[in-house]
Amino acid sequence: MDLDKYVRNIPDFPKPGIQFKDITTLLKEGEALKYIIDHWRDRYADKNVDYIVATEARGFIFGTALAYALGIGFVPVRKPGKLPHDTLEMGYDLEYGTDKLEVHVDALEEGDRVVLIDDLLATGGTMEATAKLMDALKVEVVEAAFVIELNGLGGRERLAPHAVFSLLTYDEV
Repeated sequence: MDLDKYVRNIPDFPKPGIQFKDITTLLKEGEALKYIIDHWRDRYADKNVDYIVATEARGFIFGTALAYALGIGFVPVRKPGKLPHDTLEMGYDLEYGTDKLEVHVDALEEGDRVVLIDDLLATGGTMEATAKLMDALKVEVVEAAFVIELNGLGGRERLAPHAVFSLLTYDEV
């Protein structure tokens, strides 16, 4: 399926020079959304994955659907103050500052196998923090999967040594 035809390009958003990849147009197309989840389900069905781990907010859209399709659990990674129990926290750099992500300390057990899910990989800061949380919990990251990857921004390199899979890649920002 040509997923690219469902991704809307928004020039100069959120600032001049950025070509924003809007996935809301993809999400409203049932066949495209089904294709993504089915493709990932088939990719991970025989990989002995225990959980799908996704970052808020758009990662939750794809992550919960994939967990359901695989018949396994879902673990959310959230911004600080959103999880009600004891958490493990990891900071990461933003373009103009820093932020943090959290996961419940008891969300996973040592040795669990997880796939990390998010909608887009650009600079990789968010997913790098998520991967570091998984490393701290001593779980195995089978792969980090994205609907879209923007090449040339260093995201894939920041996630090394973890494997990365993207359904769509774009060279322009």
